[in-house]
Amino acid sequence: MSEQRRALNKETMGIADGIPLNVSGDDMSSLKADIQRLMDIEAIKQLKHAYFRCIDTANMDELGTLFHEDVLVHFIGGTYEWKLEGRDAYLGNIGMSFSNKSIGHHNGHHPEIQMISETEATGIWYLADNMWILQHNAFTTGTALYWDRYLKVDGRWVIRETRYERLYEINEKLEDSPQLGSHYLGAHGTAPQF
Repeated sequence: MSEQRRALNKETMGIADGIPLNVSGDDMSSLKADIQRLMDIEAIKQLKHAYFRCIDTANMDELGTLFHEDVLVHFIGGTYEWKLEGRDAYLGNIGMSFSNKSIGHHNGHHPEIQMISETEATGIWYLADNMWILQHNAFTTGTALYWDRYLKVDGRWVIRETRYERLYEINEKLEDSPQLGSHYLGAHGTAPQF
């Protein structure tokens, strides 16, 4: 798969320069617009952090509130490519991965948020993750670049498109399951579907 991969840069991700982060004028309305842009960037960061928290805690109800109903999802891993359209399809599929026989650890870092307009933005995130599938004694770790498109709908930012491509992925078969002192999904995850 490595030979077929494209270079990952803003151009290939479809990320254009957004509104410059400069003070736009001396008048009060310009200052308010500048502050609103900064608040929107912070709201988008909180949105993406909530996404990672919700998937690792299998909080599908709250996770659903973070997406546009027509969300487009396209994830490319080391051994998989996953394409979905629509919030319900995404939640149905992701929910199966975070069962009471799994452990997820996903962190998004180094956000690059571009404000396109008052109601549209893009973002690039660096993912570092670990995933254990206990019933198969499998462990996956790696990194990926996410690139998203966000819309502000009724005053709230939601994820309209989300994509990632792995920078590296290591899949290992474990001889034994990890000895867990705590296992949140063991208590709150659903039964495995596979």
